Formats: sequence, structure tokens, C-alpha cells
Amino acid sequence: MESIPKDSILEFNPDTLQFLRQQYNLDKPGRIQEAIDLLEEWIKKQPHFRKKDFSRDYLERTIIITKGSVERAKMKLDRICTYRTLYPSFFGVRDMRNCESLSYIKGAFLPKLTKEHYRTFMIKTTAKSYPSGFMEMYQYFFRQCEYIQAHDYCNGLILFLDAKEANIMETLKAYNISELRQLLLIIKVPSAYSISEGYAMRLKGVHLLSESKAIDAIVSLFKQVFSAKIASRIAVHKTIDTFYEYVPKETLPRDYGGNEKSLTELHEQFQEILSGKEFSEYLAEMHKANTNEDLRVLTEDDEALGVPGTFRALAVD
Repeated sequence: MESIPKDSILEFNPDTLQFLRQQYNLDKPGRIQEAIDLLEEWIKKQPHFRKKDFSRDYLERTIIITKGSVERAKMKLDRICTYRTLYPSFFGVRDMRNCESLSYIKGAFLPKLTKEHYRTFMIKTTAKSYPSGFMEMYQYFFRQCEYIQAHDYCNGLILFLDAKEANIMETLKAYNISELRQLLLIIKVPSAYSISEGYAMRLKGVHLLSESKAIDAIVSLFKQVFSAKIASRIAVHKTIDTFYEYVPKETLPRDYGGNEKSLTELHEQFQEILSGKEFSEYLAEMHKANTNEDLRVLTEDDEALGVPGTFRALAVD
């Protein structure tokens, strides 16, 4: 792409494309096109891929997300296609506007990037209990990940969880460890359970907002499933003011002191777009990007990363 296409939600810094390409030595004429060509040729040779016609913009974003590495981009595509086959309950097409849990759990990727080109994902829970658990939220989050993969161009993510109005102990009890491990596998947050690529989100930090001492229990849970590197990036804030040290205040929703739409408005905007006809058709097409494991040619890398055709090494229940 010559420039980042304009998006209805996401915004970019004037130098985002140049900065990221230069960061990964892909700024010289022809370099990014050469990398995309290599990835396209590799995809055509994968007998277990059910979909092989990814757009070049999609492949470029995949390469950027994987830090400019074509080899890691191959792994990312293979793994996310595999996870669509292995964990179908996280994917698929549904109207997210009718999800009960999304009335008390609201989340959205913020429009503006930080100066370092990181995208912030904010989520707020006001629930006192979670009768249906977190699966609807996970499905909603993966829809947003698909949108980010198709439209964004960023350096990685900053995660922010506002639990100030939630019942922390009920939140803790609602977590299903098996689902949480699968979630981390799919988004490729480095954890104690996997080093394999999924959505391959580069995580800058995890921030929790709560005045309750019980938040320590959530931090303890996260440290059990995150890698030591990511665990060291978890920060707890008693007020929003200390979060401004990590993300510019003006980029935040107005209910957090910033200049953007409120988090509820952003959440509802995402719900409309993600459940609309255009994106639902796109999602249905991407849902075909799964694998036929009977046709997979097993390599040493597959064995090392625990994704052979039988899936046995990926069992986490």
C-alpha cells in the first residue's frame, strides 16, 4: 500500500506507515512488496489451507504485526487458521448487538495511536455477577481483532481494564482458566503455556484500574497465565491520573478525562460496524480461512510448537 487507507474508526499518526516500515527495515523501495510476494508464494504451497486468496494489504499488515518477519508471518497465518479449526466457539458470525453480557462489559480499541504508534484497547466492567461468563466478550474481542487485522497499522497494543465499579471477587470467580489459556493462545500473548503465534499482538502493557485490594487476586491470576515478561508489565492504578503516564490523556474517552467519544459510544460504534452487513460478509469469508488437518505436512517446527494434525499437544483442558 502507498498509504494507510482512511478508516471510519481508527486514526493514524502522519508518520505511522513510514515509521513501522523503517523500524523493520522494509522502507527501501520494493522491500515490502518483495516480502508480500514471498508470503503469497508460501501460502499457495500449503495444502492444508482452505483459503489462499488473502489480500496484499492483509498480508502486509500481517508482516508488520510480526515485526517485519516473513517467517513469523507464515507462522501467524498458519496458527490463526489452525485455531479457527481447533476453537470454533471463539469465532464465527453473529450479531454482537444482542449479547446480554455486553450491556455491562464494554470495550473498544481507541481511535488515536500513542506517539510510539501503539493502539489502546479499553474495557470496563460494571458487573456484580457474570451469569454467562466471559465467552461473549471473548467473541466480541476477536471480532475486533479481525477488524484490527484488516484495517489497522500499529506498533502493538496497550490493554486497560477498568474494574472500579465491578465486584472483583465475582469477576475472579467467573474466569474459566481453560478459556483464558485458549484466549492467550489465539491472540498470542506470550504465556507459560505457549510461544506460538495467533493474532500475534505485541503487548506493551496491561493496566488495571481499581481501588479494591481484591484486584491483587486478578493480578495473581494473570501472572499465572502470562509469561514473566508480560507479567512484569502489569500495572494497577487507583485513579486514572497515573495511567496518563502511559497513554496521552487527550487520546482517551471523555469519561476518562480525554477528548474522544465516551467508552460506551465507542463500544456501541464498534458493535454496529462489527455486526453490520459489510463486516459480517467479510467475517464469513475469513471464517473459511481454517485448515484441513488431514492435508497438513508435519514439520519439525509444527512438532516443536505443539500443533500437529492431531492437536493433542494443544489440549489445555
